[in-house]
Amino acid sequence: MDKVPGNPEGPGDHGPQDAQSLPACYRHPDRETGVRCTRCERPICPDCMVSASVGFQCPECVRDGSGTGHAPDAARPRTLAGGTVAADPRLVTKILIGLNLAAFLLQQTVGDRFTSRFQLVGRGYDSVLNSVQGVAEGQPYRLLTSMFLHNGLTHIAFNMLLLWWMGGPLEEALGRARYFVLYVVSGLAGGALTYLIAAQNQPSVGASGAIYGLFGATVVLLRHRDYDLRPVLILLAVNLVITFTVPDIAWQAHVGGLVAGLVVGYAMVHAPRERRSLVQYGTCALVLAVVVVMTLVRTGQLT
Repeated sequence: MDKVPGNPEGPGDHGPQDAQSLPACYRHPDRETGVRCTRCERPICPDCMVSASVGFQCPECVRDGSGTGHAPDAARPRTLAGGTVAADPRLVTKILIGLNLAAFLLQQTVGDRFTSRFQLVGRGYDSVLNSVQGVAEGQPYRLLTSMFLHNGLTHIAFNMLLLWWMGGPLEEALGRARYFVLYVVSGLAGGALTYLIAAQNQPSVGASGAIYGLFGATVVLLRHRDYDLRPVLILLAVNLVITFTVPDIAWQAHVGGLVAGLVVGYAMVHAPRERRSLVQYGTCALVLAVVVVMTLVRTGQLT
């Protein structure tokens, strides 16, 4: 998937525009511009640009940051979702890839006992650990740890490639904290749906649930920015075809992660500025509540 571009073409936020032209400045509709405010994303012409530590801001966002007893927002530019603009916009993505690679290395060096201890399974006898294992056996941590395990080099290579392609642009658009929460919540939602409806003794590993959450959030982000959705939709469709046609793939994790990513991504991108954090993290809390309910329901069925 291509990286989300920084200066989209298409109609501006205010006033009709030619489909092939650049957006018009929100204060000067007769002036086309390829620059947007780093905080509110409105198009701004050179006369309206106020230099910030990263990029430019519009006069309104600069005024909003003054007189509060803190440094103006022009010195603290915000992402589309309200996060702080970071010097390295892919840091969390790099850390997540590093954690996945480290866990894979442990799988290869420690062996099956490591995978058996941390993979997702509802309830079943484990011949490696010589005991009954699973979430229903008081091991809910498997919903999280299984997100960092993989079956083979092809599995982890494909997932990490998708994580790099989609994670970086999303992290840059949402900010580090919101992006990390999106990733974890989507992964847990995928794991919980797998636990709920898959066979109780079916093991499952992989970051696919979280990555499908990034798919969902990317669709929301591109739609919000009026970008061409066809490339990401085609990639998503190909992955879904693989999900439902290739044996031994936990499709439940993919579907659960995708739905969670769409819901959380919509809240991250469309939350009103005056209640941004409340709406964003409140939505995450609601999705996590659904995860808890699914987990409790399935545990009750298996015990």
